[in-house]
Amino acid sequence: MSQKDYYEILGVSREADDREIKKAYRRLAIQYHPDKNPGDASAEVKFKEVAEAFEVLNDPERRQLYDRYGHEGLTARGYTQPNFSNSEDIFRHFSDIFSDSIFDGLFGGSGRRSGRRGGSDLRVAVELSLEDVASGVKKTIELRKQNSCEKCSGSGSKEGKLITCSACDGYGEVESVQGFFSVRRACPECGGEGKSVADPCSVCRGEGRRPGPHSIEVEIPPGVHTGIQVRVPGHGDAGTRGATEGDLYCRIRVAKHPFFERHDDDIVCDVPVTFSEVALGTKIEVPTLTDRAKVKVPPGTQSGDILRLRGQGLPNLNGTGRGSQLIRVVVETPRKLSAEMRTVMEQLREQEESSKGIHPERSGFFDRLKKHFNSRRKKNA
Repeated sequence: MSQKDYYEILGVSREADDREIKKAYRRLAIQYHPDKNPGDASAEVKFKEVAEAFEVLNDPERRQLYDRYGHEGLTARGYTQPNFSNSEDIFRHFSDIFSDSIFDGLFGGSGRRSGRRGGSDLRVAVELSLEDVASGVKKTIELRKQNSCEKCSGSGSKEGKLITCSACDGYGEVESVQGFFSVRRACPECGGEGKSVADPCSVCRGEGRRPGPHSIEVEIPPGVHTGIQVRVPGHGDAGTRGATEGDLYCRIRVAKHPFFERHDDDIVCDVPVTFSEVALGTKIEVPTLTDRAKVKVPPGTQSGDILRLRGQGLPNLNGTGRGSQLIRVVVETPRKLSAEMRTVMEQLREQEESSKGIHPERSGFFDRLKKHFNSRRKKNA
């Protein structure tokens, strides 16, 4: 991600509404469009920069993350810099912003092509286990989408050949006069391509694409969270007759684990133990994300106490460290007692009643309770 402030790039305040942000982007896109600044590399950089800023601020979820945490928040949630290869790619991505015909014609029809349509973006849900999150994983995604026609190699022509458009003589643009202005637009006959299909392909009927299965292996980085989207450029729907392909967005969902709860980069595991184990101290075996581990339970451990295994949690998405595994001790009271156990427990109760200082929390609670009721009696007297 660019480290410049996105609001500063668009020249709007942090309180700007959606309308102001869209208006600012349109104005800057016109100002820095490469067709209006031929040979100016800095204008092209600025053009892509304002597109990046708009990509974030136009999305409510990304804007909220950016407002709270800045660029680091976007990176931590898996949002990457938009991969715009050229100005046409940007116009396709934000086609709803550049919908009026006059603006569309200012740059030789590069914003919209009626003859060729870019492919749609696709979204799929990908479910991961916590083990997948811990190590990172490659997932094979199977889906149906619009694929480039193999018969005509995506050209839409039966013989793979296109003829020069007679309306624009292959230039792809036609010129019209609107008042004092001379405006160039994409040729309505060929959609700005300069070529047209003479003999449509019998398989795709001239579209250059057809629906079918698609398989792709997607690499999911370690540390991802539910809701993060992994973008795979160029694996959405194919465009018509070789136009730009859409992107595939893999939305992550982390499945519930049988032992662990996730708390950011830490994982928590409840482990039941007996009263005698926490009273005398013991070692218990606990599961980890990779194997098992032995953990020492000190004598006098209380129910709800946390034992920590450092570095046994989940990796941070930024690659800056790893969380811990937290073992929450849960003392389980026996539901049924044998005659021998009941005798032992009764003896233990007698010892507890005659001993002082072995239950400081319990004693302190009843002392506070006694003071509380004495205070209420005095107020009511």
